[in-house]
Amino acid sequence: MSEFGDVRASETGSSPVSSYETTRPHREHRPTNVPQHALRLSVIVPVRNEERDIAATLQMLLDQEFPRDRFEILVVDGMSSDGTVEIVRQFIQRGEPIRLLDNPRIWSSAARNIGATRASGDVVLVIDGHCELPTRQHFTAVASAFQRSRADVIGRPQPLTIRDPSDLQRAIALARASRLGHHPDSYIYSDRDRFVPAQSVGAAYRREVFQRVGMFDERFDACEDVDFNYRVDQLGLSCFLSADSKVYYAPRTTLAGLFRQLARYGRGRVRLARKHHGMLSWKSLAPAAFVALVIVGLIVGFLHAVAWYAVAALLSVYLAAVLIESARILRQQPDWRMGWWLPWVFATIHVSAGVGIWQEFLFGPRMTRWNGNPETESLA
Repeated sequence: MSEFGDVRASETGSSPVSSYETTRPHREHRPTNVPQHALRLSVIVPVRNEERDIAATLQMLLDQEFPRDRFEILVVDGMSSDGTVEIVRQFIQRGEPIRLLDNPRIWSSAARNIGATRASGDVVLVIDGHCELPTRQHFTAVASAFQRSRADVIGRPQPLTIRDPSDLQRAIALARASRLGHHPDSYIYSDRDRFVPAQSVGAAYRREVFQRVGMFDERFDACEDVDFNYRVDQLGLSCFLSADSKVYYAPRTTLAGLFRQLARYGRGRVRLARKHHGMLSWKSLAPAAFVALVIVGLIVGFLHAVAWYAVAALLSVYLAAVLIESARILRQQPDWRMGWWLPWVFATIHVSAGVGIWQEFLFGPRMTRWNGNPETESLA
């Protein structure tokens, strides 16, 4: 076994790792060109119940054309109840540069802190347990971006894509990449190198960033990366968006799943606003305002019928905007099988975000002041 390994004294699983075949899209193969002075990377992989994807994800990381003595992989498990841990242990038993760490607090925010605390590299890179690296040059691209930009943080595009997507998944991917489908200030769908605010894209950090910014706020079960990156920006640290460092994520497979995802993001946005006053802009509040106007208008309509006409006018304007954007997307991606799905996807995105914002406003706990110590702070 290598110097890395499972830090928990548990029995190793017995089924062979080779039995887990990767089902990821085909990755590009390019000749490696890693400088001898390359930075050493610590790759944090927060996981919970990732049995379906973790073997493919780890193999994808191990397949990177980057010197084996220049990176380590820290899998931080949030008390998985499926076969995730057993699969990871099989890789460790094989002698791979992987460490398995416990995350009794379950949430990804805690996992990031555990990984960052135990990391030994010059750079801390976060890779989720269910994403896709499109090339074997991802580590090289991250290291190169740090070296040529001298930035404190490297950001990455995060487009939605998957091999053999359904019509709904294609519609979700295209809708989310449009200006009507994600926050206008986000750069996660950008495709060119540039210095940008870290808030929406930061994913790789020089170790000294944690000394200046602190750790991830463990009161967040969503948007913990946005909070951390916002603090990066507030301190004036630099973030360079590297187009070559893109990571692919799979779109949700159902509208219900998309609704739950965006509602969770909406709740996270309100928690961010509670902690950082003024962070919740009118752009973030637009979905909540839309939901409130429709609901209030329908209720008031029972007293004054004119309110129903106002709601009908609002919905007509909204529908027109959705249809125009859907038509624009279909002109660029002429697959009319998605034409049915796009309006429903846009409606799900906006309504779910609005519902999540109102859920947190009305029922969410208020956040106590956080001193940066993940061992002593929690939701109030």
